[in-house]
Amino acid sequence: MNRILLTIGVSYIFFILTNLNVFGQGCVAVRHMSCSAPAMSSSDLFKQSQYSKWQVSMGYRYLHSFRHFKGTEEQKERIANGTEVINDSHSFDIGLNYQFTNRLSFAVNLPVIINDRSSLYEHYGNSVTDNPSQARFHTKSNGIGDMRLSVNYWVLNPDKHTKNNILFGVGVKLPTGNSNVKDDFHKLTKAGQDSIVNKAVDQSIQLGDGGVALNLEVQGFSQLASKTTLYYNGFYMFNFRETNKTLNRGTLIGVDPIIAYHSVADQYAARMGINQAFSFLEGFSLMLGGRVEGVPAHDVIGGSKGFRRPGYIVSGEPGIAYMNSKYSLTCTVPVALARNRIKSYYDLQDPTGQRHGDAAFADYFISVNVTRRF
Repeated sequence: MNRILLTIGVSYIFFILTNLNVFGQGCVAVRHMSCSAPAMSSSDLFKQSQYSKWQVSMGYRYLHSFRHFKGTEEQKERIANGTEVINDSHSFDIGLNYQFTNRLSFAVNLPVIINDRSSLYEHYGNSVTDNPSQARFHTKSNGIGDMRLSVNYWVLNPDKHTKNNILFGVGVKLPTGNSNVKDDFHKLTKAGQDSIVNKAVDQSIQLGDGGVALNLEVQGFSQLASKTTLYYNGFYMFNFRETNKTLNRGTLIGVDPIIAYHSVADQYAARMGINQAFSFLEGFSLMLGGRVEGVPAHDVIGGSKGFRRPGYIVSGEPGIAYMNSKYSLTCTVPVALARNRIKSYYDLQDPTGQRHGDAAFADYFISVNVTRRF
């Protein structure tokens, strides 16, 4: 029984590792990514699944962002005045993993994204004076995001090391998502009439960033007790391109050259937590951990100019999962504990030190994943 429970716990950890999601936290444009570690590793699980070569996964994510932060301080007046920006994002991540050997695997992931953004300031205005009717208009973006190809390798032989192991992965992100999605914006003419301007939607709901990037991952687990396992993973995406061709304000007239175009930013995420298998409910387990994800102000490689809203969010991440020999199902709900919209490269160029942009964050997001092994 302990071996079965250990198998369930360890296999769930690897299922979690296959779905380390870096998800856009509202206005901080963290692109949708998924780590792609193999789901098969425990020798017991190999026997149960008869050494599965293929794994297909489908993930669904949802978030609703509306709370504005400048640094770590929430701008509560935005909600009180009804001027907050609201982003609603639905994302479906399709993954395919091929287990070449028990240690080496290859994976491809492609997100399909549906975004909706409503605001005042991008249209008639951001105050009652500017916009007496308080008209809130919507812009949208729908389509595929940036594809990711990766290769992953277990440091130790998974057939022999079922209690502790670590995996390293390297991948490339391809600019398959449209980084210049456009929609209609409503503007008031001098005569007070409504006019339509078609231009690029906000960076936070663009489907891609327009750059080729290098992704590095590290993932691992350690058995703490017969039913308890520690898991951890980390991800960093190095973007080589500084800016793409998307005009931040739809024009170059009167715009500071530093923020004329959208930035192609690095991004990162890390998680750690405990998985607890049930002794009385075979196949089910609980997870409790923490995660941090965000966009830095400065890229590791290349320049950091262009418009970006850097920042990070720290979350507590409870979850529940079920696994049998062929299917895995998990649901997690990361809940925000700390949010910080740090100063951007553009903010830091202000000689007075007063400039500090804001960004909207979500209180939580919902993540559901289903995996089928063949």
